[in-house]
Amino acid sequence: MRALIYTRVSTNEQAESGLGLEAQMNACIAKAKELGARETIPFTDAGLSGSTEIEDRPGLWAALSQIKRGDVLIVAKRDRVARDMFLALTVERMIKVKKATFVSVAGEGSTDDLSGLMQRRMFDLFAEIEHEMIRTRTKAALQTKKSKGERVGSVPFGYQLSEDGIHLEPNAVEQEVVTLVQSLRKALSFRAIVKHLNDNAIPSRTGHRWNIQQVFNIAKAGPTKSTA
Repeated sequence: MRALIYTRVSTNEQAESGLGLEAQMNACIAKAKELGARETIPFTDAGLSGSTEIEDRPGLWAALSQIKRGDVLIVAKRDRVARDMFLALTVERMIKVKKATFVSVAGEGSTDDLSGLMQRRMFDLFAEIEHEMIRTRTKAALQTKKSKGERVGSVPFGYQLSEDGIHLEPNAVEQEVVTLVQSLRKALSFRAIVKHLNDNAIPSRTGHRWNIQQVFNIAKAGPTKSTA
């Protein structure tokens, strides 16, 4: 049995610093050993919401594409896969079709009986409601900042805040990395680009090792645009 481990944090959960990812991974690896997995394969989405569609999450999409009969997909909690009832159900069915297993370390509804089914659906519903509550509070906070003339949103890789603290301007060092990534993308997969960056000790903004989500965001952003 192979264990495919999926971890995720949203932007609000501090994807840039990596908080939470290591703890999730450690918990999932321990569960994989408990289940007797002969191999563990990690997949991560950093800075993406649990309501993001499956095809827009490189890590989850890769895991679901590679999972095979007899494998197990392990997450720390069900809400790492989805904070949307429909998405959670879709992932479950995709795994079931491939004759694989979906396991949450937290154990929400881990049994296959009616009680387990009810627990899973209730947890998925509460996760979606919590997501909507957070989204509402965040929207209100951003509107308040915007009304004060303050900048809202994160600073994309390749840029930095100008002296006024509102507008963006290109960061020369990061722009070199952007150019490299977009050039490599013509011939390499996202995973291969991540390996190239890490193997050549090319620094990320945070100093942590590169992951597939960071590379995906850079490649998706396209060429440098004026922010004046």
